[in-house]
Amino acid sequence: MWYLILGHDRPGSLPARQAARPAHLARLEALAALGRLLLAGPCPAIDAEDPGPAGFSGSLIVAEFPSLEAARAWAEADPYVTAGVYERVEVRPFRKVLP
Repeated sequence: MWYLILGHDRPGSLPARQAARPAHLARLEALAALGRLLLAGPCPAIDAEDPGPAGFSGSLIVAEFPSLEAARAWAEADPYVTAGVYERVEVRPFRKVLP
């Protein structure tokens, strides 16, 4: 089943985000290689493609896992969590309808 993972950044976490980004992306690339990643990306803190020093308010990931528990465990092990980028993470079942 698909699961939506929404990470909410802590204020001032841009330096930690930048440092943890390679490890974060490697995990996403591993899911993509397995055909289990539907989409992933950051949410700019301002209305701009590149928010610069304003940074990001969080990230959205939609990926396939065998259970909600597995999705939560994967999300909690994310480098952005361990580096303190996210202040909280939501994990919910997701049903893809379109396209």
